[in-house]
Order: sequence, then structure tokens, then C-alpha cells
Amino acid sequence: MLLLIIAALFSVSVSVTLKIYKTYKLSILQILAFNYVSASLLAFIYLKPDFSHFNLHTPWWLIVLLGILLPSIFWCLDRALQHAGLIKTEIAQRISVVLTILISAMIYQEQFSVLKIAGIVLGILAVVLMLMGKSGSQAKIQSGAWQYILAVWIGYAIIDLLFKYTSNLGLQFGSTLTAIFCCAALVMFAVNLFKSVQWHSASIFAGLGLGVLNFTNIYFYLQAHQQLKDSPAIVFAGMNILVVLFGIVAAILIFKEKMTTGKILGGLCAILAVYCLMQSML
Repeated sequence: MLLLIIAALFSVSVSVTLKIYKTYKLSILQILAFNYVSASLLAFIYLKPDFSHFNLHTPWWLIVLLGILLPSIFWCLDRALQHAGLIKTEIAQRISVVLTILISAMIYQEQFSVLKIAGIVLGILAVVLMLMGKSGSQAKIQSGAWQYILAVWIGYAIIDLLFKYTSNLGLQFGSTLTAIFCCAALVMFAVNLFKSVQWHSASIFAGLGLGVLNFTNIYFYLQAHQQLKDSPAIVFAGMNILVVLFGIVAAILIFKEKMTTGKILGGLCAILAVYCLMQSML
């Protein structure tokens, strides 16, 4: 359980760090580029990828697609954090698993149990509650936030589906993830060069630090799966519920976000959705 707690803390720390970086007016494009540089280096060191099985028949299109999608959705995550706040963004990111399960069940023609249906309905309800607008001064903020919340929700679901597809193809996870990180770094450097940005050391070091947090989150999550290999449902539920709870605590204590009725109900629905989906996996 300790590994799950550490993984969840580092996951939330990524979002917290992104939100803090914004106050220093750092370049998100430069941060993303160097985030994937340090993540790639750490993946080489700790995941020990074996590229010997990579050849012309390797689905490079899938690696390139994920190399483009990862930084794109990461950028949307940054936008959502600034426009919608930490609580809504973390819930949207974690409840994307509902959309993943729904689409996956349709593609692979899996049976829908009562618990799985309940989890999907509660997950969608959580997103709807978060997207409900407000009257008054916050209405304008809400109108600009919903598109980023939806992008995070749908984007992470698509990424999860593509990662599941890579595992079905028999690709070794460590090697594939390292290749995707390297591709994402190249994509972001290309974007920065295209925009002719002026490189700033603060953004570079911020990106390297973010990459350490990003990789550490993934590494401890994988370690938790290995330690609890006979209980994948517990790992799945524990990670998602802990991230939502830690995200709420961080938002209140660090950023002084207010707990509205929509956020409270959305958070409860998200936790119940994850619990129902966990029970359907047992």
C-alpha cells in the first residue's frame, strides 16, 4: 500500500508543480520538452529497455502517435489546471478510466455487468457535475474551462486505450514507454523550434524537475502492480481514489480552492465509480 501512496503523491505533485510553475510565467512548451528528456533518461536507467526486438515490423505509427498525444494532452492538463483548478482536473484525469472501459468493452465485446454499468454512469455523472456552469463572475471562467476538462477526460482515455493496444501486440512495456518518451521529446523540441522560442534556463530546469516527478509516479505505480500482482483491481482503485483525495487536499491547502456542491458531488461520484469498477474486476 505504501507504494500506491507514494505513486499517488507523485501523481498529484505533477499537477501541483505545473500550477505553481504558471505563477513564475515559465514556458510550458520548454517545460514539456525537457520533461520528456529527463523522463527518457530515467526510463533508460530504471526500466532497462531492450530495443533488440524493434524492427521494421514494429508499429512505429503507434509509438509516434502516442509521442504526439502525450505532450498534447499534457498541455491540455496544464490549461485545465489554470482555468478549472486542481480538483476538477484531477477528477477528470482519473475518471477517464470510465470512458476507457466503455470503449474497450465495445471494441472487445465484453459483457456489461451491473457494477460496470453503475461505474460508467457514476463516472459520466461526475464529469457532468464538474462541467455545470456557475452564475456570476465565474461564468466566463467556466465557459473557457469545460473544453480543457473534456480534452483531459477524453485524451487520457484514448492514451489508455492505445497503451492497452500496445500490450495486446506483445510489445515490451519498458522499451515501448522509453521510445514514446523519446519521441515526445523530439516532438516538443520540433514545436519549440517551429515557434522560434528563446530558451530560458528556468524553464529548462523546471522541465527536468517535472520529468523526475512524472517518471517517479509511473515507476512506483508499476512497482505497486508487481507487489500486488494478484490484486490488480486493488491497485487500480487505490491509485485513482488516492489521487482524487490527495488532489482535493492539495487544492484546499495549497491553492485555497473552494469546495462547491458540484465539486463535492463530482468527487463522491468519481470515488463511487472507481469502487464499482473495482468490484466488477474482482
